[in-house]
Amino acid sequence: MQSPASDLESQKEPPENPDIFLEGLPNGLDTDANIQSTHPRFEGGRDAGHRLPIEFRTLSIHVDTRATIGGDKDKPRAAAVKELVSLDWHKISTEEALRRLGVSPVTGLDTTQAQRRLKTGGKNVISPPKNNYFRKVLEWVLGGFGSLLLVASIVCFIAWKPLGKPKPEVSNLALAVVLLLVLVIQAFFNAWQDFSTSRVMSSIKGMLPSDVMALRNAVQEKIPASELVTGDLVYISMGEKVPADLRLIEVSMDLQFDRSILTGESEAVSGRVDMTEENFLETKNVALQGTHCVNGSGLGVVIQTGDRTVFGLIAKLSSVETKGLTTLQRELFRFVGIIAGMATIVAAIIVILWAAWLRRSFPSYINVSNLLIDVVSVMVAFIPEGLPVAVTLSLAKVASRLGKHKVLCKSLSIVETLGSVNVLCSDKTGTLTQNIMHVENVAVLDVVFDSKDYPSTVSSSSSDVAANLSQIVAAASICNTAVFDAGTGSTDEKKERVIVGNATDVAIFKFADSVASVDDTRRRWEEVFRMNFNSKTKFMLILSKLAPSVSLDDGLVAPLAPWDEFTPTSFLLTSKGAPEILLPRCSFVLDPEGGAPIPINTSICEKICAIQERWAENGQRVLLLARRIIKGECLTHVDPHSEEFSALIEEYHRDLVIVGLVGLIDPLKPDIKDTVKICRRAGIRFFIITGDHPTTAVSIAGQAGIITDTSTVHHASDLVAPLDSKMLSYDPDLDDRRLKGIVVTGPELQTLKPAQVEQLCQYEEIVFARTTPEQKLRIVNDFKSRGNVVAVTGDGVNDAPSLKAADCGIAMGQGSDVAREAADLVLLGDFSSIVIAIEFGRLVFDNLKKTVLYLLPAGSFSELMPILFNILFGLPQLLSNIQMIVICVATDVLPALSMCLEKPETGLLQRKPRNVKKDRLVNWKLLLQAYGFLGMSETLCAMSMSFWYLKRHGVPFSALFLGFGNWPGLTDELLFTAQSVYFFTLVIMQWGNLFATRGRRLSIFQHTPASNWYVFPAADMALVLAIFFSYVPWFQKVFQTRPIPVEFFFIPITFGLGLLFLDEMRKYLVRAYPGSFIDRMAW
Repeated sequence: MQSPASDLESQKEPPENPDIFLEGLPNGLDTDANIQSTHPRFEGGRDAGHRLPIEFRTLSIHVDTRATIGGDKDKPRAAAVKELVSLDWHKISTEEALRRLGVSPVTGLDTTQAQRRLKTGGKNVISPPKNNYFRKVLEWVLGGFGSLLLVASIVCFIAWKPLGKPKPEVSNLALAVVLLLVLVIQAFFNAWQDFSTSRVMSSIKGMLPSDVMALRNAVQEKIPASELVTGDLVYISMGEKVPADLRLIEVSMDLQFDRSILTGESEAVSGRVDMTEENFLETKNVALQGTHCVNGSGLGVVIQTGDRTVFGLIAKLSSVETKGLTTLQRELFRFVGIIAGMATIVAAIIVILWAAWLRRSFPSYINVSNLLIDVVSVMVAFIPEGLPVAVTLSLAKVASRLGKHKVLCKSLSIVETLGSVNVLCSDKTGTLTQNIMHVENVAVLDVVFDSKDYPSTVSSSSSDVAANLSQIVAAASICNTAVFDAGTGSTDEKKERVIVGNATDVAIFKFADSVASVDDTRRRWEEVFRMNFNSKTKFMLILSKLAPSVSLDDGLVAPLAPWDEFTPTSFLLTSKGAPEILLPRCSFVLDPEGGAPIPINTSICEKICAIQERWAENGQRVLLLARRIIKGECLTHVDPHSEEFSALIEEYHRDLVIVGLVGLIDPLKPDIKDTVKICRRAGIRFFIITGDHPTTAVSIAGQAGIITDTSTVHHASDLVAPLDSKMLSYDPDLDDRRLKGIVVTGPELQTLKPAQVEQLCQYEEIVFARTTPEQKLRIVNDFKSRGNVVAVTGDGVNDAPSLKAADCGIAMGQGSDVAREAADLVLLGDFSSIVIAIEFGRLVFDNLKKTVLYLLPAGSFSELMPILFNILFGLPQLLSNIQMIVICVATDVLPALSMCLEKPETGLLQRKPRNVKKDRLVNWKLLLQAYGFLGMSETLCAMSMSFWYLKRHGVPFSALFLGFGNWPGLTDELLFTAQSVYFFTLVIMQWGNLFATRGRRLSIFQHTPASNWYVFPAADMALVLAIFFSYVPWFQKVFQTRPIPVEFFFIPITFGLGLLFLDEMRKYLVRAYPGSFIDRMAW
């Protein structure tokens, strides 16, 4: 071991420049040297609050370790690769690593050292990749409909000049300029949205924890991960992300890291103290920044930080990943593609008709310049340009609202996916329960004690009885990862000392300390080997030996007994875990009346199982504590850090003596019952997937309302699926279902046949108990493969695979880094906020449907009809091309955006989730409503107003029909005014469309406009914009718009009211006659 801290400080510190640390070492170093820790007891298993940084959480990098350097060595890439492959920290001994970094393994760095190194080496952060602003500008300008608008504008310029010569029309130039202006506005909005998204992601990173437990000034303290420097001693526990490149100096034998973020390999890599591979990226004695600790615990010294880490080096070399389209984006592009395809077909038909018929029969009717303008008008009119803006605004607004409810969205479109969820798989501990456990009962053999009375029971018992009863206390103290927080001293009597650790260990720690001082018990024992609890093994194991300061001459120390035949060289093995896992490994049980342990027989097993079952029925989590003595000569010949030692301990992990059972209660969160009730009422099947005992899980499920009747729950043995008859299937519309509730354990799940799994998936209430991460992943995939949209909640490392596989992964904010990394949503507040997220998810989809329905009648159908009538029937075009553009990009946009801000309609969480395969954003029902009812009504009313205006001025319809340019009495002024009449009629009738479309089924008196005051200024602004473009003299000259008689303002209002009244009648029939023809046709 290196010299003490005082000696280290007397030596000159090595250079602070990290580049020096990358230089090679002399070949003569002993790479097999191993440091035996003199560090204070390593405290693993820290609570979920001790988290590591989450920067670059979505970056996935694949490393080619066989890369060679070629070409010009002066190139940055070649230099970076050379630096990467020349790292040698893994080859030196731990003593040499500590010496080189100038750090004491006992005290760590002091504050002065850390500040000096931080100033020299910089913060431990990865520099963000440089933005390609030129590419961004192109995306802003040409993204969405930008390329179409640009091409349309160029065509309009060509139609103005040279095709418009000798008399170029100013209106064509105006149209080209307007299209360019729209393009600039769209680019500006895209840029704003890009920056807004960046701010949202930055705020999410800022809200998530990024602290790390390190040793400084001989005290374990939590410091920001960004302030780590080379030489810092960092503690790593299961569920945390490695904050910097670490050289491991202490490890538990079950320490494992998930390096998939760097290597793409899903297999976990174990952590070791000695080098296992020559390659720096493959050796097991280095923990790389960004990787996850998925099991065990360890201590490492920081060797590289920030951009100098392997993660940082590779990040500089990697290109930015191209993100694929989300489900919602694909749905939107599908819709736009259909509309654009239809527009292309109509435009092609117009060109064909012009070339084959009109150009020959009526050569003076439409020239090439006007034809191009007609084609542009068809394309622009057909496509609802306001839709992309409405979608992005809606999603951003919802994400902002959810942020206020402490729901963070890693992807904006994932909110809509959550609204489609029909299966919700929830973890139990920490998700449904408070994760604040306390020991309720203690049992030694079949004698049950109340935990509160246990201290007095032990103190008042005879020496023989007390010796046996105190063994469970000592075992609970030793086989435990919880510790007192260093910041709360034992001398502070007024303030309760804070205990750090997972909820189970903290509860057992408190119980043990209430009987006998845990610190005193632990001081008598020295840890040799540890195997932490995980969801696969379901037990924890610690091997200990007597501390050098303890002498057996002074008497036996707990939990030793005279019959143990313990010697100073012997080892104590303590174990804690699930009774059904440890009971087969046990051969004896302590006698509660004192004396030697009793051999276990069938009767004793039944008594122990009966206690477990009784406690589990009351919702208690039951753990068994056991121990055994191992002779020193059995283990001294094997290196404690080797794989052989771990296998040897596994062999001796049998013939245990049961010291007792503890029953722990983790109360439900106060909001869980209401949350479950709302989810189930919303048509979502709510399942529990837990590692707990099935009886405990069913009890908790019953308390939460997930299981309706715990006395009639089916089991795996009831899954006798009828292979020769029709299988019972889940129907959310039925209230009386035979397949109600069932509980299945992980081992039982493995034995089910496909037909039984199919039957299992039809149950309404399911509890999965004693599951492993692989089984949880299988459950998620089984339900997804049957057409379900699955959401999974969780907070632990074992939840990560299923969180990734789910359609929507939901992590708890207090959970592990791994879970938050894998999830799509993070709940920073109460679990009840998931209800708000589901409601907003459904609201997003509903509001987008309303937005599409509002945009299509005037912005598509009613604009297309004048062009078709002009081509097919020779009528004058009653809506000018520039007015079509104004409707699409001006008057219709603000009302459409106001629709995105609609509040939920009553009953939003009382209906079934949408079927993502059948209930599309745009279906034939919506198109029928948009075109067949709203669009047809607006078109007929607008045309009747225009033709009536012309008739009042001496131009009857008969003089126009089949005129093909020969329209007696029709002057340009009359035509321009008639076009403005058509234009204003559409704008005003859209008011009726706006207020009718706000509610899908509810009346305007039920879903009142008062719930969304934005519709009033939006409707007013639509009319103001129409007046602006029609009454300003400059626009009258350039856009050829005209004022209209005052009656043509008021008559369309009656049309709009009539439209609203007809739709109100339709909604009334839908509500009054469910299942009727009108109801089936409703959008």
